[in-house]
Amino acid sequence: MKLNENLLQRRQFISYFGLGIGTVALSLGFKKATTPTSAFTADAVPNSTSIAASPTKEYLPEFQGLSQWLNSTPLKVTDLKNQVVLVQFWAFACINCQRTLPYITRWHRQYAAQGLKVIGIHTPEFPFERDVNNVKKALKRHKITYPVALDNEYKTWNAYHNNYWPHLFLADRQGFLRYDHIGEGAYQETEQLIKKLLG
Repeated sequence: MKLNENLLQRRQFISYFGLGIGTVALSLGFKKATTPTSAFTADAVPNSTSIAASPTKEYLPEFQGLSQWLNSTPLKVTDLKNQVVLVQFWAFACINCQRTLPYITRWHRQYAAQGLKVIGIHTPEFPFERDVNNVKKALKRHKITYPVALDNEYKTWNAYHNNYWPHLFLADRQGFLRYDHIGEGAYQETEQLIKKLLG
């Protein structure tokens, strides 16, 4: 009886130990496979804004390695000449991103006719955010009608030297970067600059 109890306890220990190692290995492998080491959420950093009063010498980087476009045919930065371009890096499960969406969708509705082009770059943080059907549901839920590109391989993310969700980049009609904002907030400031560049 005692021998059987000891054997049973050993089996339970080995089973739990194996599960523990498997879980740790899976979580480490999962993290490595889905999120670059340079990726941090905007929760971890204070809101940050950079405004260039006059055009910088830096052009809006080209979109790269995008697997699919929603609400649009594939676009290149060169297709956006003579428009004010707002590039928004986001992920649908990111709460900070969700809080920015009402402002961005309103700017799209209000200023598109005047020349504002909003481009959403959806770069996933978690595996379920890679599924195009989940992204489509998010577009419907948040009433997003502007173009959204899927950046599942982080190629456009890296081209923009981005590290945060959400992150906005604003370029003038000549394609020069004029504005850069990380995280939530600065909505009035952002809108004022959009209006100025459209003017």
